[in-house]
Amino acid sequence: MTTKVAIVTGAARGIGLAAAKRFQADGWNVVLLDIDAETLATAQATLPADRTLALTCDVSEPAQVAAGVAATVERFGRIDAVVNNAGIAVFKPLLDTGYEEWSRVLAVNLNGPFLMVQATARIMAETGGGAVVNIGSISGLRASTLRVAYGTSKAALMQLTKQQATELGEIGVRVNLVAPGPVDTAMAKQVHTPAIRADYHDAIPLNRYGLEEEIAEAVFFLCSDRASFITGQTLAVDGGFDAAGIGLPTLRRGN
Repeated sequence: MTTKVAIVTGAARGIGLAAAKRFQADGWNVVLLDIDAETLATAQATLPADRTLALTCDVSEPAQVAAGVAATVERFGRIDAVVNNAGIAVFKPLLDTGYEEWSRVLAVNLNGPFLMVQATARIMAETGGGAVVNIGSISGLRASTLRVAYGTSKAALMQLTKQQATELGEIGVRVNLVAPGPVDTAMAKQVHTPAIRADYHDAIPLNRYGLEEEIAEAVFFLCSDRASFITGQTLAVDGGFDAAGIGLPTLRRGN
C-alpha cells in the first residue's frame, strides 16, 4: 500500500470533485466524503472504481468523521493528504441571520476541518507525514454584505490553519489554506445575480471568474512534495481580487 491517498470533503461536486480528479491524474487514490449521497454516487461513477472510495459523511459530526477515516485506512492503508473543502453558506443580512443558521455554518466550515485534522494527523505521521489544505474563501480576507456567518467562519479557518501548522509541523504534517475568489461553481451560478457578477468583474484584475480546475491545481501543489517547505500559509487564488483597490473600471475605460 504505497500509493498515496487523499481524502477530499465536499467532494461530490465543484472544487472538491475537481481536486479529487487532479489527485487521481497524478496516480493517487482518493476518498470522497460528502453529505449528499445521491450526488456523491453520481460523482463516484465518473472515477475509476479501483482508486476511489465514496462515503456519505457530515463532517460536523465526530462519529461520522471517525467512521470515514477508519474506512479509508481499511481500504487503502494510509492517508497522505486531507482537503477540507466541505462548506455551506447562508446569504442573509447580519440582523436577519438566525442563531441556528449561524451555528450550522460554523459547524461545517470550522468544526469540520478541526475534526478531520484531529482524526487524520497521527495516521499521516505514521507514513512520514502529509499535507492538509483547508479551503477558505476571499470572504475570510475581505468583508462583504450578506456573509456574516460564512465570512466569519472562513476568517476563523485561516487562524485554525496557522494553529494546525504550528502544532503539527513536529510530526511532519503541513497545513495551508487556499482562499478562492469568485469561482464558476454550481453554487455561484445559483446565487450570483448578473449584477453581482458584474460587480466582481469590476473588482478583479484578471476580469473573470476562476475555474474549479484552477483551484484544484493550487490544492494539489500544496499537497505535493514541491511544497515541502510551505506550511501555515494562505494562498488567495482569486484573479487579484484581494490585491486590488478601487479604480479598475475607470482604468479599463481609459479615463
